[in-house]
Amino acid sequence: MTLITRRSVLIAGTATAGAVLLPAATATAGTRTTGKKIAVAAGETYELSSTTRVSELSIAEGGIIAAPDGYSLSLTVDGVETGQLLTETGGTATLIQAGSYRGDVVLTVAEANAVTYETLTFPFRQAVYVDADGVDRDKSVLTAVLGGKLTDTLARNISITSTGECFDGVFVQDATYTLEKPTISLTGNGRCDFAGYGAAVVGDGSATKLVVDGARIATKGVVRTTVIANDGANVVVKNSVLRARNGVLPADYQATVETPYMESVPWMLGLDGNVRATNLIGKNTKATYLNSTVFSETWGALSVEGGSGLKLTAVNSHVGNTGTYGYGTYAIGDATVRVLGSRFDVGSYATIIAGPAAVVHYGDSTRAAVAALNTELELGLTDTELKALPVRNTAVNSGHFGYMFFGAGTLALDGGTVINSERATFLNKGQQTAITVDGSQGARLNPRDGIILQMIELDDPGPVNVDGKMLNTGVYTEPTGDPTKDATFDVTTAHTTDGAATFTSIKLKGDFYNGMRKGKNMVLTFEDATVEGVISATQAKHRVSTIDASTFYELGIVTNTVQAAVNNGVVVSLGSGSSWTVTGTSYVTSLALADDAAVKAPRGKTLTVTVDGTETTVTPGQSYTGAITLTVA
Repeated sequence: MTLITRRSVLIAGTATAGAVLLPAATATAGTRTTGKKIAVAAGETYELSSTTRVSELSIAEGGIIAAPDGYSLSLTVDGVETGQLLTETGGTATLIQAGSYRGDVVLTVAEANAVTYETLTFPFRQAVYVDADGVDRDKSVLTAVLGGKLTDTLARNISITSTGECFDGVFVQDATYTLEKPTISLTGNGRCDFAGYGAAVVGDGSATKLVVDGARIATKGVVRTTVIANDGANVVVKNSVLRARNGVLPADYQATVETPYMESVPWMLGLDGNVRATNLIGKNTKATYLNSTVFSETWGALSVEGGSGLKLTAVNSHVGNTGTYGYGTYAIGDATVRVLGSRFDVGSYATIIAGPAAVVHYGDSTRAAVAALNTELELGLTDTELKALPVRNTAVNSGHFGYMFFGAGTLALDGGTVINSERATFLNKGQQTAITVDGSQGARLNPRDGIILQMIELDDPGPVNVDGKMLNTGVYTEPTGDPTKDATFDVTTAHTTDGAATFTSIKLKGDFYNGMRKGKNMVLTFEDATVEGVISATQAKHRVSTIDASTFYELGIVTNTVQAAVNNGVVVSLGSGSSWTVTGTSYVTSLALADDAAVKAPRGKTLTVTVDGTETTVTPGQSYTGAITLTVA
């Protein structure tokens, strides 16, 4: 191994850092060092001033082995980081646990890497720490890096394994770095996936360009994330496989929405689980997944949390959940989420749109689209790489809904995108939406329950303040009685705050229901499109009257009873070349037809239309407003 100052070019076939400085330890009273062994007695503290290698370490119950202030201590045994556990639930500090450790035992004393997130500071430990000058040996635990080649700009074929808690694999801070074919395995809980405390790979800082190519990353543990992009970093993951499995929450953990302490998904999203495969946070941060496989067990695969100007992109990738519940992507704030040429196999939703200004696009990975992203996102793909990427359509297979609007946002589906879902393609929980579906290139919507768009009131009970903590202990209770008419709200016209959707050049078979109780219309526009189904205001009711954490899966699932609109208008516009085949009684409040548009009954049946109780013949080129009822017999 060749060392170049503290910034090393390291090449090894076994333990990469086998020749790091290993001076003798300094023992405090009550402890003993015998040859190549360290023993820590009960109730005593053993402080190491520098990195030490021994053949055996034993720590009695109540004994503590630690590093000086300003430093961290990590234990590796035969190249595996191990032994470290959090000292308390919700805390940040870790401690090597009592027990006997034998083999190639190295205790690495590293300079502190303190990362502050909101109200907490996390004492990071990582196998490899990289900054603008390259690999920083003083902040790295290089005995946890096995095999391969490690330089100041590149790590190739390295292996990192951790069975302790809150240990990171690679942390890149304001640097340009490439991870080529790393194998990283982390087992045991992390602590905070908003900061990346316990993640396999973290790219942090606006000066960071991190490329992860050919990685095999597997994690199992609470918030033990595979990849974190934060604070303006540009992280590009390609040709990689990332998988995250749930861990076991501490017995005294209290589920919360307070992000410094959050270790499980808020059940009010209709989800369970305690680890996301990835997370994208901060300001102007970018994360791109190319030709990669990204799966979480539940919760979420590609997450976006907080911040502003965030850009999440998946191209020609396979994304999803191995468990029953989970999402493919999450879009919050003003995030831009793009999915091109990818396959999503998700438990609950392709995307949760949490707004208030999120923009989501699902489409094809055309050469022009990928080339444009290569420039915009500074992906660094060569002409050869661009030509090697096949053009693909996007396909979504969801065990529950297609997309859920938890906040306002824009969603566009185009190209050959196909959305297969057990329940409604679009679930709008009382949000302002701008949905566009362009079927001119073959896009299709296939909801198994026959509902294309379902609008309901937000059924999130929200957190509850318990002794100053925002805990997820709320209970949703189904409202009783009929809604009260709001005389100031116009159900016959479109408002900017309504739930709007436009369908172009597509053949649709399915129903559209507006089950809102408060003032929000469902505004539907069809251009060169045919729709066969019910379009109506409804009374929407959940299958159960109360929903809490134990029945989270009932959220969003309702039955519909069509009825005249109260505060839930249905505004329908049939543009040129469009037709609506009414399959069942429908209540709308505005109906406009282009000169060549049509409203009709299925073959062999008769359509009757009344406007404010008066039977009316619907004529192309005309518009109607009021209490419009369409029935078929």
